[in-house]
Amino acid sequence: MTQSQHSLSNKSFSYSFTSSRTQAEIFEVLLDVKTWWSGFYEETIIGDSLEIDDEFTFLAGGGVHFTMQRMIEKKQNSKILWLVSESKLSFLENTAEWTNTKFGFEIFKIKSGYEVTFTHVGLVPMFECFNNCSSAWTEYMDQLSNILK
Repeated sequence: MTQSQHSLSNKSFSYSFTSSRTQAEIFEVLLDVKTWWSGFYEETIIGDSLEIDDEFTFLAGGGVHFTMQRMIEKKQNSKILWLVSESKLSFLENTAEWTNTKFGFEIFKIKSGYEVTFTHVGLVPMFECFNNCSSAWTEYMDQLSNILK
């Protein structure tokens, strides 16, 4: 494997879009995971996602996807990061594949408004679920970008 192939195989899933909303408006929507992480796979979200150490569970697909997340970083109006503390993805050989991965958002000022970047740190092409999971994240992020237009 060459260095460039190695770099690509370790690249975490990321998705960016722009918004003309205020930074505070964007941040508030991102904190409310029920707003953007639902609508496709019979999702159930229980718990809180507003402050550091808040935890919530995510269940989808008739129970085939279960994860527990804990907010580990929050920089007002600029960054949110959750740690996946537990995962049971029954459609995978390694059902705990997401455990100890992290996902979240960063908001950057650009000329025409703000750029919102979602990254699932640790969701890399070497993961069994990379294709299916990145496709699902893309659906959720496309939906979120429409909410935040």
